[in-house]
Amino acid sequence: MASNALARPFFSKAALISMGVLLLLGGLLLMPQHAHAAVGAGGNLPWEDPFTQLRASVTGPVAFTVSIVGLIVAFSILIFGGELNAFFRTFILIVLVVSVLVAAQNVMANYFGRGAEIALIDATATGAEG
Repeated sequence: MASNALARPFFSKAALISMGVLLLLGGLLLMPQHAHAAVGAGGNLPWEDPFTQLRASVTGPVAFTVSIVGLIVAFSILIFGGELNAFFRTFILIVLVVSVLVAAQNVMANYFGRGAEIALIDATATGAEG
């Protein structure tokens, strides 16, 4: 009876193959890979210019003013609008969320100094001659 228990393997052949494949995949995932596409500072990808223009459009003073007006109009419609159908209510909530996002970005930029411009100091302002 004891010899029969010793002759049986603890894991089946399929289980050993599965564990070997998992160990191989785990080892490959843990090996460091070089990111060849990230060499340099990026730049000139086709989608960077439109995103830069979009960021400039939603961070200026005109966008901030429009977002404040949008907040006031959206809150007024939600408070005093009475019964609204689901589509119009969803549209007003989307306007409200976009207005909050644009206004919050501009307020945070003002409070924490993100996006400030640093002007060049000319030689006459510092008193240096040369």
